[in-house]
Amino acid sequence: MPKTSKHILVIRLSAMGDVAMTVSVLRAVTQQYPELKITVLTRGFFVPFFRDIKRVDVFHADVKGKHKGVFGLYKLARELNKDNAFYAIADLHNVLRSKILKTFIRCKRFSSIDKGRKEKRLLTTGKLFEQLKTTHQRYADVFKTLGYPLDLSNPTFPERAILNKKVKTLIGQDDKKRLGIAPFAAHKGKMYPINQMRKVIETLSKTHQIILFGGGIKEINILNGFEKDFDNVINTAGKLTLDDELDVISNLDVMLSMDSGNAHIAAMLGVKVISIWGVTHPYAGFAPYNQPQDYILLPDRNQFPKIPTSIYGNKFPEGYENAAGSIAPEIIIEKIKSII
Repeated sequence: MPKTSKHILVIRLSAMGDVAMTVSVLRAVTQQYPELKITVLTRGFFVPFFRDIKRVDVFHADVKGKHKGVFGLYKLARELNKDNAFYAIADLHNVLRSKILKTFIRCKRFSSIDKGRKEKRLLTTGKLFEQLKTTHQRYADVFKTLGYPLDLSNPTFPERAILNKKVKTLIGQDDKKRLGIAPFAAHKGKMYPINQMRKVIETLSKTHQIILFGGGIKEINILNGFEKDFDNVINTAGKLTLDDELDVISNLDVMLSMDSGNAHIAAMLGVKVISIWGVTHPYAGFAPYNQPQDYILLPDRNQFPKIPTSIYGNKFPEGYENAAGSIAPEIIIEKIKSII
C-alpha cells in the first residue's frame, strides 16, 4: 500500500444512478486510505452527492457548455492541470469523452472500469442467466488496480440530515413512519404501472406518511393527483433543491423505487430500499448498494422469460412494457409493512 499522500482524480460524469453508486465506494476509499486526496470530476448537478464525504473535492465539468467537444475537454484538462499534480486517474466512466480527457491531463498512471459488456450482452440475449459482478465492485476494482484494494462489506453512512425550515414546512412533522415513493424511471419498461402504484399509495397512506419524488411536468401532474386524492401524501417534485431532497431522503424509513437513480441515492444514504424491476434485472449488477436480496421485487419470469431484455430498460419485445405489473400491489404493500 502506498504510504505517502497521493492525489487521485476520479472521473464519473453521468448518469445520475451511476454517479450515486460511486458515493459509497469513495466513502470506503477515504476511510480505508485516509492518506489519499480525492478529486471527483462530475457534472455540476451531482456535486451535492459528495457533500458528506471527508477529504473529497468535487470539480464541476460543464460538458454542455465551456467543456463541450474536444477543445472544451482540452480547456477542462488545463483547468485541472493548473493547480493539481495527480498521482493517478480512476476512470469510472470509460467513454470516449473520458478517454480523450485523459490524454490531456498530466498523469501517466490510470485505471478504467471494465463494464463487462460481453457478459452483459450474453445476459440480455438469454445465453447467460447468473449474477454478474456488481457495479460497485467494478468501481472498487479500478482502485485495486491502482494499488488500493477495498473492502465493501462493512459500509458506513452519514447521519440523518437536520431538516431546514423550508423542508419542515413542506413535509410537516408527522409522527408516522416516512415512506418515500419514486414511481418513475427513464424508460417505460422499468416502470410499475401507475394504476397499480395508485393502489399501493392509497393503502399505505392510511398508516404512513408518503413522500413522493419525481421530475418533469407530466410526472409532477401525476404526483399532484396522488397528493390531492389521498391524506398523508406529500409531493416534493419541483419544490426542492437537490440538497434539500437529499435531506428528505436521508430521513425516510423506507424508499420504494424503480430500478432508477432514486434507489441508488437512497442506498448511498443508508436508507432501506425496496426496488421494483421490470425488463431489467439485478443480475446485470445495478442493484442498490447494501440492500438484502428480498428487498428486490421481480416480475414473473415464467410469464416474461426474456427478462432481462436490456441493461438499461430501453429495449424490450412487444408485450413486455408492463412486465413490472405482474408484481401484485399486495406483494409490495406487505413487503413494506414487514420492514417499516
